[in-house]
Amino acid sequence: MRIEYHRTLIADHVRNQAFHDALSRVIKTGETVVADIGAGTGLIGLMAAKLGAREVILYEAAEVAGVAAATIKANRARACHLMPCHSTEMEDPPRVDVVVSETLGNYAFEENIIDTLADARKRHLKDGGVIIPARIRQFVAPVISDRIHRELIVWNDVGFGLDLSVARQMSLNNVYVRSLTPDELLDGGRGAKVWDTVTLGSDTRASRKGEASFKVETDETVYGFAYWWDAELIEGVTLSTAPDAPRTHWEQLYFPLEKPMALAAGESVLATLRSRSSEEAGTHLAWTAVHFDRDGASKAKQAMDLDKGWIP
Repeated sequence: MRIEYHRTLIADHVRNQAFHDALSRVIKTGETVVADIGAGTGLIGLMAAKLGAREVILYEAAEVAGVAAATIKANRARACHLMPCHSTEMEDPPRVDVVVSETLGNYAFEENIIDTLADARKRHLKDGGVIIPARIRQFVAPVISDRIHRELIVWNDVGFGLDLSVARQMSLNNVYVRSLTPDELLDGGRGAKVWDTVTLGSDTRASRKGEASFKVETDETVYGFAYWWDAELIEGVTLSTAPDAPRTHWEQLYFPLEKPMALAAGESVLATLRSRSSEEAGTHLAWTAVHFDRDGASKAKQAMDLDKGWIP
């Protein structure tokens, strides 16, 4: 187990403050019982204890649970109780007033937060209890900058009379963690659209699908799509990974197109995204793009799939 990943979480002051603000609004001193699911080093659970929670139950199945145990002891946090298991494995778990889980990735659901919090609502949470985060919205926007595209087609320039197009095709069927700027997006990202919304605890479908259409006012070339999410922790406290949001340890995702789409003014592109996540199989992503002319007739379609980007 390497501590470096957890250091990046601890260093993310935007993330930490947002969860602290959310907890401070729902914890009643000496009354509230909290479950911190996916506790990591124990930071969020310890925050809850400092804010006056009567009891905090921390669930952590990975080796970092040992760090959490030592950290709880070092802070003399007698209200904190560590369970070195996944919350879904806990038999007859104690019921709590608040469930909090920061198990979000660059792709929001890659750590299976949907399944985890659906189980938590059913087995861990008291009637009328609070789940943090409450809701996730997933956004998409066309990328009109060729910066990342040029990285991915370097296979074209190897020279020596060699054809590496097979490898290039695989590169363009991958998803990339990148920081994008608003000026790299269509309309500066202002026209980004929600393609999926999940109410955590209530929604149980780990397979997600959605689409969004974008019409261009001037000639534009679309090289791929940018993805980000925002999480409503509780009403009034939102955490976002958008390009123009305060910087966090998360970044945006870039979904490439195999061939750039040159759209004339008045034409549109339809993006469809699909995902499937599970503990056993990990996260599968696929995306398509359809180019429509001014009259709504389809001109071209591309279908990309993360499975095509893996070496068999």
